[in-house]
Amino acid sequence: MDVVHLRDKAKGIKHSLGLESCSVGVKFIYDETYEIPGAATRLLGYRYCQAVMKARHGEHVTLDKDGITCAAGTAAFGFKPLPEALKNGKGLVGFGITKEESTGVAMFKSMTTLKPGELKKLYLFPLETAVIEPDIVVIEDDVEKLMWISLAYLNVKGGQRVESSTAVLQAICVDATLIPYKKQSMNLSYGCYGCRDANDIKTGETAIGLPFKDYEKVSEYIEYLSIKAVGNSRNKGAYAQLMNKKQNL
Repeated sequence: MDVVHLRDKAKGIKHSLGLESCSVGVKFIYDETYEIPGAATRLLGYRYCQAVMKARHGEHVTLDKDGITCAAGTAAFGFKPLPEALKNGKGLVGFGITKEESTGVAMFKSMTTLKPGELKKLYLFPLETAVIEPDIVVIEDDVEKLMWISLAYLNVKGGQRVESSTAVLQAICVDATLIPYKKQSMNLSYGCYGCRDANDIKTGETAIGLPFKDYEKVSEYIEYLSIKAVGNSRNKGAYAQLMNKKQNL
């Protein structure tokens, strides 16, 4: 997709749904010599979910094995091995996330990951100012707004139910990024302890990720839904009728 067209689509979705921030493009870079066509800030000491936050608010950033923190996200992208304290379940018990160490062990055993050392860096950017096509699109916003994106995706897939996977762990790095990337399908997340602690995501917001190959068609269905369905639902006409009936009893 031409980047000017991509920017227009991103702005269109934002306007149609009233998104509070930008949709984020994520590019997986495997070649050390790859040069990003434009200015991007190399982040140091940031978690992946914090890098998404920066891009969500308009910045172009990169994250690599020396710049990323958060051991769980680092391991998911194959930058460094998972620390023993997380692998054996003691870490999640220590955080108060799980009660049993075996539960923590199982959660990380099912983690979607890249091969160790394969990925060189991640480039994250707002789609509204994109200079290249991303591999994945990550959107953080109110649940109701993400519902319409899910419905648009369901339309793209001809009505097939949207299945999703989460461990309520690694919500942004795995749920909204790696699962959509590896499975090439949309994935929904409830968020997790880590992202809700580390970035500015609100209690009523969560995240969704989808492969870029579906983004243009999703944007077209968002346009279609905004003609009638979005406004009608938000106007709460059926609820207003119910309240009127109760008042007239």
